[in-house]
Amino acid sequence: MRPDSPTFSPLYRQIKNLMITALESAEWRPGQAIPSEQELALRFNVSQGTVRKAIDEMAAENLLVRKQGKGTYVASHNDPRALFRFLRLVPIDGDLAHPQSVPIDCWKAKAGNEAARMLGIELGAPVTILRRLLRFSGKPVVVDEIYLPGEIFHGLTMEVLQGAHGSLYSIFEARFGVRMIRAEERIRAVAADRMTSETLGVAEGTPLLSVERVTYTYGDKPVEWRRGLYSTAEHYYLNELN
Repeated sequence: MRPDSPTFSPLYRQIKNLMITALESAEWRPGQAIPSEQELALRFNVSQGTVRKAIDEMAAENLLVRKQGKGTYVASHNDPRALFRFLRLVPIDGDLAHPQSVPIDCWKAKAGNEAARMLGIELGAPVTILRRLLRFSGKPVVVDEIYLPGEIFHGLTMEVLQGAHGSLYSIFEARFGVRMIRAEERIRAVAADRMTSETLGVAEGTPLLSVERVTYTYGDKPVEWRRGLYSTAEHYYLNELN
């Protein structure tokens, strides 16, 4: 096959796709070590160099994590470093602290037009909606409204959220087997309405950042649509451009 053919895929990319299939099928679970490069080379009947190139690209995409002297592991939301990959709010004073996630409400509903479009599900399909507050050093900073496909997150309740520890994404990963791979965000400025001002403890009309996010799992499947309102009196939104 000619390299410039539209259907041509480098061998390492083919191996990468096979490895992603193994991740998606939970053959290798979050936090678990994957087989060695030599074992994978034998499995896929390719060179170790080809496997290494596939792993390098997957590590760059935060699918895998290399640990010096230990091997390569499936990336996990339980890793403290994963928290700030999706949470880009940084204190102005530079003192980076882990936030406290406080569930406010959780209920079941049927997907409206916008939720169905964002999540790639049928109009009227079941969704789970939750509202939560993020506190930094005890102060309310973010309020999120999160829409999840009901079939995937069946069993998510207020009791589950209140009894769980760690980030929401670590809960989704551990309890529902859903790993968030990437996200697309839209950011704009809005004024705090009455309910939001009461929740965040700011004056009505205070400028806030509105951050709308669609998050995807393996296979580029959307599994979360959230709308967050951020108070930036003591924080700013950090985005690293490479």
